[in-house]
Amino acid sequence: MKDLAYHALEVASLAGASYVDIRIIMDSREIISVKNGAPLVNQIEGFGFGVRVIADGSWGFAASPMLDKDNIEKTAALAVKIAKSSAKLKRFDIKLADEPIHKDKWNSAYIIDPFKVPLEKKIGLLMSIDKTLRSDNRIKIARGELSFWRENQFFVSSEGSEIEQTFIRSGGGYAATAVDDKSGEIQTRSYPGVQGDQFLHLGWEVIESYDYEGNAERVRDEALALLSAEKCPKGEMDIIISGEQLALQIHESLGHPTELDRVLGMEANYAGTSFLTTEKLDNFRYGSEIVNIVADGTQPGGIATIGYDDDGVRSGRWFLVKDGIFCGYLTNRELTHVINDNHSRGCNRADGWNSLPMIRMTNISLIPGEWDFDNLIADTDKGILLGSNKSWSIDQKRLNFQFTSEIGWLIEKGKIVKVIKNPTYQSITPKFWASCVAICNENHWTLWGVSNCGKGQPGQRAEMSHGAAPSRFRKVNVGLG
Repeated sequence: MKDLAYHALEVASLAGASYVDIRIIMDSREIISVKNGAPLVNQIEGFGFGVRVIADGSWGFAASPMLDKDNIEKTAALAVKIAKSSAKLKRFDIKLADEPIHKDKWNSAYIIDPFKVPLEKKIGLLMSIDKTLRSDNRIKIARGELSFWRENQFFVSSEGSEIEQTFIRSGGGYAATAVDDKSGEIQTRSYPGVQGDQFLHLGWEVIESYDYEGNAERVRDEALALLSAEKCPKGEMDIIISGEQLALQIHESLGHPTELDRVLGMEANYAGTSFLTTEKLDNFRYGSEIVNIVADGTQPGGIATIGYDDDGVRSGRWFLVKDGIFCGYLTNRELTHVINDNHSRGCNRADGWNSLPMIRMTNISLIPGEWDFDNLIADTDKGILLGSNKSWSIDQKRLNFQFTSEIGWLIEKGKIVKVIKNPTYQSITPKFWASCVAICNENHWTLWGVSNCGKGQPGQRAEMSHGAAPSRFRKVNVGLG
């Protein structure tokens, strides 16, 4: 395999490429699901390679699922041909930021290999949860899923880097949908993470660290309680957003807007551009003084935690927002010079061997504050505590947004008094983060995985994690849905 990789570099260079890299990827996926007592198992194997080149100042890319000398030569030559054709329409030459040569092997950490855990055990867990969820006939749909993914990647570049990496991602979740046959009301509750699922770069121990079976009864009962719950009140109120809901808020209103290709208008067809334009760097108030948000490709367990990105850049950690001031972007080697930086932040990733790398979020987290959760509730005279996400929308500049949670709890005089349904909140991104007045401490902080972030056309999927603790925001518009 190594000889073929270096042969690709040689072929492309001889054809006129000034830069070449190749990624050879083998991956295995196992997805076990149960819906209303019916199990389904999918086991998927993938293999292929992609060659990326710069020739005549433009990018070219080609890929193949067949790793042999003939296909290596054809694919490398095709990538150069595409680059030279693209160069006829270029506005400027591609310029890559300098990066040291890396020769390294990197593996994500795990304790229990999920692919060695018996299939019967995995199905048995989901079937047990399904039985609990459907023990009340008002639960019309119960679904559960466990998902495991291993990727082996080999990267070499014409600059001299040679990197082998292995990632293992594990996780899953479940949901119960309750229906009131008389009123037609439909409500869903899920567990444990963002929109029901939770993933980490770990092994089977992820599943064992969450009490999947022990929470099934609570999830069922909360779905049923929502059928008769009062609607979310309307108006301006304080809200406390749970960690898993806040993770998606971070993703949509901070993660995507800091992608530099989106800022520059190079990514607009899928989900728009960004309000965080380059003149705002280091002098724009994004949030209150207690808002500190870091990007971290080295975060233990994060599903965007990697040794190196698909540019061959070593992962790192940096601030996106510090003391409320916007101070950082997600960058790659190609675009970092636009903000007068001489080093990429290592955010270039592709969805598999047959996709061209683009800027993607790394792990992005809100740094914990000082509050204990019980004290935060007690300190809230009137407000709403919001649970897991149900739906969301945000405009093409990532400014005006609306989120609806699966469940809410009304807080009065420092106590949680009742469940409310369809709690919705709406704001404008800088105004919203400026209203953040309290963040819970590290004892309440959790790293939440997002496994299905979409970007680009043709669309690519990526994974990343967002750490957050419950936080309070002052005078937010609620109940607009």
